[in-house]
Formats: sequence, structure tokens, C-alpha cells
Amino acid sequence: KLDSGLVEELNQLQKRTDENGFSNLLEQVKAEYKLSYDYLKPKWEEWALRLKLYNNQKRDKEAVGDPLLFTVHQTLLASLYEDTLTVNFVEREEGDVDVAENLNYLAKYDYTDMGKDELDYEWDWDASFFGRGLQLLMEFDRKLKAPMPEVIDPMTFLRDPRAHSVNGDRKGRNRARFCGREVRMTKQELEDAGIYFNLEALDADKTSSQESNVDRNRELRAAAQGLSDTRAFNPSKGDNQEYRLLEWFTIWNGKRVFVTSGNNQKTIIRYQELSSLFIPIIDRAMYPISHDWDGVSVPDIIEDKTRARSVIQNLGLRGIKSNLHPMYLYDTNKINNRFDLDFGFNKHIPVNGPTNNALEPVQRQHVGTDADWILKMLDTAAQKATATPDMAQGMVSQQDRTLGELNKVDANKDRRYSLSARIFGWSEKRFWQQWYRLYKTHFKKDIDEKIVRIRGALGTKFRPFTRENIVAFIDPDVEVESKAIVESDRMKKLQLWNNYLGLVMADPNSNKRYGLRKMGRLTGLDKDEIDILLPATIDEMKAEDENQALNLNKLVEVDVIDDDIAHLEIHNKVADFSAKYAHIQAHKRSMLLKKVMAMQNAQQQGQGQNPGQTPGGAPPNPDVQKELVAPTLQKNNATV
Repeated sequence: KLDSGLVEELNQLQKRTDENGFSNLLEQVKAEYKLSYDYLKPKWEEWALRLKLYNNQKRDKEAVGDPLLFTVHQTLLASLYEDTLTVNFVEREEGDVDVAENLNYLAKYDYTDMGKDELDYEWDWDASFFGRGLQLLMEFDRKLKAPMPEVIDPMTFLRDPRAHSVNGDRKGRNRARFCGREVRMTKQELEDAGIYFNLEALDADKTSSQESNVDRNRELRAAAQGLSDTRAFNPSKGDNQEYRLLEWFTIWNGKRVFVTSGNNQKTIIRYQELSSLFIPIIDRAMYPISHDWDGVSVPDIIEDKTRARSVIQNLGLRGIKSNLHPMYLYDTNKINNRFDLDFGFNKHIPVNGPTNNALEPVQRQHVGTDADWILKMLDTAAQKATATPDMAQGMVSQQDRTLGELNKVDANKDRRYSLSARIFGWSEKRFWQQWYRLYKTHFKKDIDEKIVRIRGALGTKFRPFTRENIVAFIDPDVEVESKAIVESDRMKKLQLWNNYLGLVMADPNSNKRYGLRKMGRLTGLDKDEIDILLPATIDEMKAEDENQALNLNKLVEVDVIDDDIAHLEIHNKVADFSAKYAHIQAHKRSMLLKKVMAMQNAQQQGQGQNPGQTPGGAPPNPDVQKELVAPTLQKNNATV
């Protein structure tokens, strides 16, 4: 059920509709839709032909289809889908460290709630096949308390012909002035959504429009799968009756608005003003061309080669069949009845005269080596263009190659794939930025709370998150990296660090625990696993406790027995307050004092005195170090 605030808002929108307040907007949407439809219709028809080539279930059953397009596309898709893009939120100020860490936990948890593994497959599929994939990230599920992304079918998407991308460059130049899609929804779906008004004015579509791209898309996809046109099977009555709607982003009265209309753009049932000109659609390109929307797709490169290979293969197949069922010449002077030549077991054919040369086959041209050469040439051209050699497709190379050559081929293939992975990273970064903005907009203070499951080495724990836990003072940076690239860099750093650590460990002043922790991270261990292997020392735990006071700019005394190196490492995490610098200076003075006392002990040993005594033989004063350290704290007290 709708809350009272939303009901009032929908009533106001209903009133504006009744007063014909949206008439100008509807006229604008109609004009923009017509412009987009006429511009993109040839592209949709071409995509439909390629879908048939990809998986044509209506082809001649006596012919064969070449799977080159399917093979190359699936090889690239498998490589890019397997290479998971990892996201990491990074704070922009010291106070947001915990928030950034919470966002990383929340992102991993939402990955499942959003079904992002399936969404990524569809997103990657569209990007590789159509050149650009589109994902709508606008809705926030109040029940799950999570954003709900949705992949848009490129064959139902309409856009500004002048646009280079959905949101243009960083200045917003060449963004889409308008864009949208046609959808079909049932009455039940519209009512359950709770965000539509004026539903009683909608008329269900009993017949499809000739200028409906959603209906045309259904027809084309059904034809490629060998099915009948689905438009003939839509129910015309009841809750499952469908309405053909247009969801449209445009600029009206200087604002970016999202509007949903029905009855062929005559009735508005949803109207929403966005906070900026940003369109919440994330576009992902496979092989982008600068200053161009479409770029290059896999079918752009492979389609002609697939068709050519199919033609040659079918001609060769017909030639082989003709040789298995040849035509013959016969002497009519010797064989008077043509039907005597029909095949029959234990059949006797009368011949007038000697049987020599009474019958001989017609000579035909056999499939030559040139056909095989053309097939291999087309296959090689496709592999070069897309970096999909035989081994990448899971096949053994027909040519014997050395191990070094195979390693070079594999390295160059990975380099080509890493380019696409980096390009995919652009859209993945924009996705998580929009994901954070939705939480910032819809997650209410003192109202919303979300329980997040966190799995670690010590088991599973559940942590409640409120708005203060996940919304930073300054929006965090988003880092997205390819898993394959990260793993490659990690292995290189691990090898270098391992060699360097062996040299550093010989230095008695080296921070060995830091080196071992760093080695653990490079090995791939989680933080909690490293903490179990290398539990915090009493000095590290004490320093963490002191950080709480230092973060409030309160002075903290330095203890004589502190491990100063360990304390300095932990205190570097504190914000840049004067108390922090005073405390660090005190630790430095303590280290200097300990060095002086060590030198004195060495001199005493040389003079035959006990190492623990002062030169005069008096026992050492336990407050000596504090007396020497205290001036540093007092000196900085005025600043604090």
C-alpha cells in the first residue's frame, strides 16, 4: 500500500494531468520518439539479421550454418565475464575510513541481492554483440533496502541521434538530450509498483503498432528462434492484459524529467523530476570509437566472414553430394528404354550390341584446395581481429609450435583482453558511483537500518548499518580493477617483495611484523586471516587505544616501556591534530633517550661497572625518561 505522502504527490500529478498541464510535454516526447525511431530502425533490422546468423532456427534444413560468429563471441564473452571487476571504496578524509570499509562490505552483500552476476552476463553480452550495453540504475527497493538495477534491451532503446554516450564527457557535452525505451506491462505489475497514477485512463493494446519497437523486437527475436509472432498470443482481458508504455528521459522546463506514457503517448501515468541532468543509465562499450556512440561490435567484424564461410561450406557440401549421386551419359542406340537405368537389385538390362561404353559418368569439378584456403583465411582474419586463437577457443592448434611461441601468443592475447577489461572498468566505476548515490538519496537517517552478513576467517557475523555508517562526509572515490590485472600485478609484487624482505630481515632495526603482514596481503590472505597468524602485540593494542584520544586532539603521555616503532606505525592513522604531532615527537625523544642509555650501558661495561647503574654507581632513576620526554609534551601543550 502507498504511504500518505506518496498518495498526495500522485493526486497532485493527477490534477496537473486533468488540467492538461502535460500537453506540451507529451507533444515534445512524441516528436523525440519519432526522430529516434526513424534514425534507429535500420540498425534494429540489421541486428535482427545478425541474431538469425547467431542462432538461426529457421534456416534450410538441408543447409549448414557456420558457427564462427557464435564461437568468437562466446570466447570473448567467457574471458571478459570470468575476469571479475573488483570494486573498492576509498575515503577522501580521515574521518571516513570506517565508512569506506563499510561500503566495501555492503557492496559485496548487495552483489547477491541485486543479482549482479546475471546482470553482468547480460550487460557484457549486449556490449559485445550490439557494441554498447545499457543498465538502468534508478530504482531503490524499500523492502530489500538495496538498489535494483535492470539491463535494457538495446533493440528497444531509443536515443538522441547526436549523442556520443548516455551522459557525455565530464562536462556533459554530447550527452543524450533525450532517450528511453518501450515496455509492455500488465495491469497487475503497474498496480504492484505503486508509483503510477491515472491508470484508469489506460487502454490495453489489442493490436500492435507498426511503429512499436518493442513489438517489432519481439517479432524479430521470435523469428530467429523459429517461433510464431508472439504478438498474436497476448491476452486481451483480465489482470494479465498488457499495456504498451513509453519510458522517456528528456529535458523539460530546464529540468531532467522521467515520464511514462501510454495510449500512444497520449496519457501520462508517471512523472518524476531528477535532481540533475544526469541520466541513471550506465552504458558499457566493447570496442568504443572516440566521438561515436556505436563503436565496433563482434558481429561488425565477424558477420561477413561467417556468411562467406557458410556459402563456401554449403557449395562444397553440394559438390560432395553430387559426387555421391552422379549423373551419367548413355548410348541411346544401345539402351532403348530410359527406365531400364533405374536402380534395382538383381536387375538385367538389355543392350543392343556390345556393352563397352554404353554408360559412363558425367565428369564434374571436385572441391579444390582453393576452397580450403579461403576458409582458413577467413578464420585467421577473424582470430586476428578479435584475439581469439584456436587455443583460446579450447582447440589444439593445427600447427606445431614451440612453447616460447605459445607463451608469446597467450601473453599478447591477454594484453588485448585486458584492454577490453579496462574499458569495462569505466562503466563498472560509474555503476558503483550511482549505487552509492541511491543509498545517499533513499537511506533515511534514524529510520533505515540494514543487517549485512560478513564472512571472515573467524566465521560469519552480522553487522547493522545505518545512514551514518555508509554515507560519508565527502563522497568516497571508487576504484575498479580487473581481477586478472590485479592478480598479475600481485604476483609480480610478491616476487619482488619476497626478494627484498630477505635482505631487510638481516637489519635488527627493521619492522619485521610489518614486512610479514605485507607479505600476507600480497599472498592473498584476508585481513582477519593475517590478524590470526600475527595477532596484535600489547604495544599495538595500546597504541590503538591511544588513537581514540588523539583523534579528539587530547594529549597522551608516552610510557617508558613503549615499543616506539610499533606506536609510530599505529599513530600515523590518526587525523592531523596537534596532539598527534606532540605525541609522535615524544616517541622520537624517547627513542633518542633509549639510544643514549644504551651507549652509557656500553661504557659502563667497558669500565667494569654494572650495566644497570649510572656512572656514579647510583641506581638508575625510573622517571628519567619521563623527565626527558615531558618537555616535548609541555612544549606542544600550548598549541593543543
